[in-house]
Amino acid sequence: MAQFSFFNDLNSAVRMDDPITKGPVPRWQKKGLETSSSGMNISLNASKSMFGTSVNTSTSKTPKKHGSSELAHQKKTPSKTPSKTPRKSPRSTAGTPSGGDRFIPLRSASNFDICHFQMMQQQNDPALSPTQMEMQKAMSENLHGRDISNTRVLAFQKKAPAPPEGYTNPLKVVYSQSKTPMSSKGATRYIPQAPDRILDAPEIVDDYYLNLIDWSANNVLAVALGSSVYLWNATTGNIDQLMELEGTDYVCSLSWIQEGNMLAVGTFQGPVQLWDVTASKRLRIMSGHTTRVGSLSWNSYILSSGARSGQVIHHDVRQREHAISTINAHSQEVCGLKWSPDGKYLASGGNDNMVNVWAQVPGQVYSQPQALYSFSAHQAAVKAVAWCPWQPSVLASGGGTADRHIRFWNCSTGTLLNSIDTKSQVCALLWSTHYKEIVSGHGYANNQLIIWKYPSLTKTAELTGHTARVLHLAMSPDGTTVLSAGADETLRLWKCFMTDPAKKKEPAESKSVVSILKKSIR
Repeated sequence: MAQFSFFNDLNSAVRMDDPITKGPVPRWQKKGLETSSSGMNISLNASKSMFGTSVNTSTSKTPKKHGSSELAHQKKTPSKTPSKTPRKSPRSTAGTPSGGDRFIPLRSASNFDICHFQMMQQQNDPALSPTQMEMQKAMSENLHGRDISNTRVLAFQKKAPAPPEGYTNPLKVVYSQSKTPMSSKGATRYIPQAPDRILDAPEIVDDYYLNLIDWSANNVLAVALGSSVYLWNATTGNIDQLMELEGTDYVCSLSWIQEGNMLAVGTFQGPVQLWDVTASKRLRIMSGHTTRVGSLSWNSYILSSGARSGQVIHHDVRQREHAISTINAHSQEVCGLKWSPDGKYLASGGNDNMVNVWAQVPGQVYSQPQALYSFSAHQAAVKAVAWCPWQPSVLASGGGTADRHIRFWNCSTGTLLNSIDTKSQVCALLWSTHYKEIVSGHGYANNQLIIWKYPSLTKTAELTGHTARVLHLAMSPDGTTVLSAGADETLRLWKCFMTDPAKKKEPAESKSVVSILKKSIR
C-alpha cells in the first residue's frame, strides 16, 4: 500500500489544474491590494477567501496570531524596501517605459478570468467538432455578452510608439549612405552670395554696346567714367586719373595689352588712343574709324578695334602706318571682339545678331579678311563673346534681350556644342581659370550674375545685388575675383573662385581697395 500512497502523492504534486496552495502572492494581486481603498482594513480571512484556499499554518515558523498582526502592520505602513525588480521609469499609456525600447503588455487591458478560462479550455479540449464550437460560442455570448474566442491573453492598448524625432538607425547610415558627411562636405565649395566690396562708379555710361572696364595682368584696374579713365594700382595702392577727353567726346572701350603697361582707349569720335600708364603719357592716336569704337582686343602687338560702322581694323602699334588690315565684319555695330588665348581665332559679335570667327593669317598675328565661320543662331545683338582658357577652340557667345541664350561653338569644326536659355539678357561672359565654370552677367529682367558648370551647364550660384543690368565683367589677374559693373553706377567684387589656401594664398595687395577707389572715383 505504501507504493500506492507514494504514487498518489507524486500525481498530486505534478497536477497543474489544482488550485495553488503555496507560494508567493502574484504581483498583480499584490498591487491590487495596495491600491484598494479598503486595503488598510482587510483581514487575513478575507485574504484567504480571495485566493480561494487556506493558509497552511503548520509550515509557518511563526504563530498564526503573530503572522496576522504582521500582515496588518505591513498593510498600514508601506515598506520602504525596494522590490526585487524596481521600475526605473513610469510606464507610458502605450505599455512601454518612457524612453525605453521594450513593448510591455498592459495588465489593465486584460481580463484574467477570461484568459484563464481560455487556457484551461485549450488544455482540456484540444479538438472540437464544428457543432461543439458553435455551442461553445453561443454559451460564451450568453455568459460574457460577447464572443471571447478571439480574446487575447496578452493585450496592448495601441500600436508600438514611434521612435523619437531625430532618431536615426546607425546601421542604416552605415549601409545605405554612399558618402560620409565629411566627404560630401569637401565635394562642394562655399561661394559668398554677397559682394566682397561695393564701389561707386558715377557717370558710367549705361550702354549695352560699350566695354568700359578691364583688369590688367599687372593687377591694375581701368574704369571709364564718362569722358575720364581712372586707374587703381593694387601694387602701390594709388589711384590716378589717366586722361580726360574734351568736349562731347567720351570713352567707349578699354583694353590692356596682354603683358605690359599699355592701355588702348576707344573714343566716341573714332580715333583710338594708346597710353603708357607708367609715365601717364599718351603714346599715339590711331585713326581709321569714323564712328565710335565700342570694342577692342589685343593679340601680341596687334590691336583689333570694332566700330559702329561694322568695320574691324587691325593696328600694328609698332609701325607708323598702323592700319594693316580693314575688314567689313558686320552690317551693324561691332559690340563684341575677342582674340582666342592661342591667337589662332578672332571672334566678333555684332548688332546684326551675327557671330563671326576669323582665322589667323599664317605666319602673322592678325586675321584673314574672310570669315571662317558665320553663326546666325542668335536672335538679338551679340556683345558677350569669351574663349575657353583650357579649350582654345571653344567659344561662348551670349545674346541680348530678344535671344537670352548662351551658345557654345567648336571653332575647329564650326559646330554648335550646346546652348541654354538664361531667361535674361546676356551682357557679358567670363571663363574661370581655376574651375571648369563660366560666369554670365545679365540685364533685363533679373540683373544678376550666374555661375554655370561646364559642360553640364548646371547653375553653381546666382549672385544678386545690382539694381540695374550688369553691363561688364572683368577678372582679377589671380583668377579669384570677378568685378561686375552695373548701370546702377556701382562696381561689385565677388569672391567666386577662391582656391585652396594650402595651395595658393590670396595676394596681400588685394586689400584696401574700397576706400581708395571709392575716394578717387568720387
